Amino acid sequence: MPRPLLIAYHLIWTGYGHWLPNDPRGSGSTSVLKDSIAALGEIHYGRKLVQPSGKVVRGFYETAHKVLSYPVLRFNQADILTIGKAIAEIIDAHKYTCFACAIMPDHVHILIRKHRDLGEEMIEHLQDGSRDRFCERGVCDPGHPVWTDGGWKRYLFTPGMIRGVIRYIEDNPSEIGWPREAWAFVTPYDGWPLHPRHNPNSPWARRLRAARGR
Repeated sequence: MPRPLLIAYHLIWTGYGHWLPNDPRGSGSTSVLKDSIAALGEIHYGRKLVQPSGKVVRGFYETAHKVLSYPVLRFNQADILTIGKAIAEIIDAHKYTCFACAIMPDHVHILIRKHRDLGEEMIEHLQDGSRDRFCERGVCDPGHPVWTDGGWKRYLFTPGMIRGVIRYIEDNPSEIGWPREAWAFVTPYDGWPLHPRHNPNSPWARRLRAARGR
């Protein structure tokens, strides 16, 4: 049975200092560039199957934050509004279609439809533009990192996967007692590529039907 074609990306990245290469939960990194950070623990590539306790993670970062080159940023509501405006400009400039977004105090979740840009290119554009706008406000010096370079990509192949990730992203703020976010750059999801006006002979529609055995 053929696999459906990629139709969207769930992109995640963290603020500077919030997920280090040797995070005890595991990470997507294979090296640590700073000796003082490397001394805090071994690298585990990928998320560990058995996750450490919150106490272990907090202890790791209490120590790590003392040896980082810059203070760790935690975004307040004004910061999040600034980042959101920058993301809106980037989405408009690159003609991305965004189905969900949550900008949290220490990380970002965003769901973007497949585009000519790869997921890692999208993350780079979004990080660069929002960092520039953030520093222009004078919140931090221009040389201060705002984001951890790179991020995570989850590939989405079906409308059902997209709907599930939309719910997850929209519910993210409630986990810390914040209301749901409403961004003007978010397009309501209509089931694309099986939306009401879809071409039944498009590559996506044919592959999805084949994967479902129809």
